[in-house]
Amino acid sequence: MPPTLASLVQHPALKLVVRAGADRLGTPVRWAHASELADPVPYMDGGELLLVTATNLDAENPEAMRRYVRRLAGAGVAGVGFAVGVNYEDVPEALVAAAEEAGLPLLEVPRRTPFLAISKAVSAAIAADQYRAVTAGFEAQRELTKAALAGDGPAGLLARLAAHVNGWTALYDSSGAVLAAAPEWAARRAAGLTSDVERLRGRAAPSSIVVGDQDDRVELQSLGTGRRTRGALAVGTGAALGTAERYAVNSAVALLTLTTARSRALHGAEQRLGAAVLRMLLAGQPDHARAVAGDLYGDLLDAPFRLLIAEAAAPSGAEALTETMEAAAARTGEALLLVPEAERVLVLAADGGAAVAACAAYAAAQDDRGPREGGADDGDVVVGLSAPSGPIAVSAAYKQAEQALSVARRRGRALVEHEELATGSVLPLLADDAVRAFADGLLRALHEHDAKGRGDLVASLRAWLSRHGQWDAAAADLGVHRHTLRYRMRRVEEILGRSLDDPDVRMELWLALKTTEAAISAEE
Repeated sequence: MPPTLASLVQHPALKLVVRAGADRLGTPVRWAHASELADPVPYMDGGELLLVTATNLDAENPEAMRRYVRRLAGAGVAGVGFAVGVNYEDVPEALVAAAEEAGLPLLEVPRRTPFLAISKAVSAAIAADQYRAVTAGFEAQRELTKAALAGDGPAGLLARLAAHVNGWTALYDSSGAVLAAAPEWAARRAAGLTSDVERLRGRAAPSSIVVGDQDDRVELQSLGTGRRTRGALAVGTGAALGTAERYAVNSAVALLTLTTARSRALHGAEQRLGAAVLRMLLAGQPDHARAVAGDLYGDLLDAPFRLLIAEAAAPSGAEALTETMEAAAARTGEALLLVPEAERVLVLAADGGAAVAACAAYAAAQDDRGPREGGADDGDVVVGLSAPSGPIAVSAAYKQAEQALSVARRRGRALVEHEELATGSVLPLLADDAVRAFADGLLRALHEHDAKGRGDLVASLRAWLSRHGQWDAAAADLGVHRHTLRYRMRRVEEILGRSLDDPDVRMELWLALKTTEAAISAEE
């Protein structure tokens, strides 16, 4: 630790005597400086031991000494060393009283102790403290490097760093989620800083911010060397970091950044392998795909999985979604096959797993934000999700995801699952301009006929189709005789030039009617 007034008083060669401020001798001393100026404050930085002989001071004037001492205390001077036997045989009582009143330590310097000896003692103590700090920093660097190379992940490194700073540490991934913390209780504290980590992620690496107060100070350091922050390190302490602690933190940041860069390189290799596995699955070669997948993706292929296709308005959107899914998978130990493809991303993820759930949550949050003026935001995504599948049916799962993606685009939703298409009505899938135009064209002649007061052919057609061609039931719904209904259906065939005996014609007419009804309901 740096020298203090107490350590100087205890120095056997200096023979200093405490005349005031005995309760503040623990104050650190940054330097020792001699000055006979009546007002040396403009030349002080704070933390100095000011050495004086009172050549230019009215040291026996109580009011003058009060003003002088108050100025020094306000400037953060650590204390005053007064040399006796030069201009004054004893320390003037006015100076002693003023120092006591202001709480400023006052040391009596005997005539046989030159100011130079005090300056040398302070300088030597500072140098020794810096040497200890550098030595401790290098030792911390060695220990942290060993921990990083031990093969047990970042947990060991975080534990060593927490011990060095006498505090707690935590590591965040690129999405802001807590990956590890030391000690274990720190995970809860670290989770409360997600908004601050998010603020740090918005800055180019390397960068840092400090949050909290003096008793609960947390320093957040970004990890990464590129445009995007790849993670963050939190260091919580009860005070500002000293030199040795700063060395340890800087070393940890460097090691974790290297680990992150190495992980990104491995991640790229995994993506290339994953692309090969996916191509084999799509080509109907599940056995070859399983052989190539090995231990990396083998577990994923042994259980039901989902195929997901995501498109984004900008690359940052796809990156944010995939990072969210990767972080969720990493926390649960799930395998995740992720393949970038042009402007979109293909993903194989375990059915019911954390990655799929994270994707759904991401999409739900986007839908909750609602549409934006001026179009999609850079972070917006559109996702199609297949039904649960296996290795022999990946081609079908791919088509399902493509269909779901197309529907998600039309509906303006962030995510659509294939199950929605398979178990729901087909009509919402047809709710676009092209289908409405088809419906209007098919039914226009009937609407024009009815508009001239020549009968209610459209309503009669709807009732007849809804009763599956049962004349009596449909006539009863309309309140007309069945012969009247038969006449109207013949008129429909004549006007449209199509036979109602054709099931394709009946299907098209029914869909046209339902599409028109949906459009009217939407307008109302």
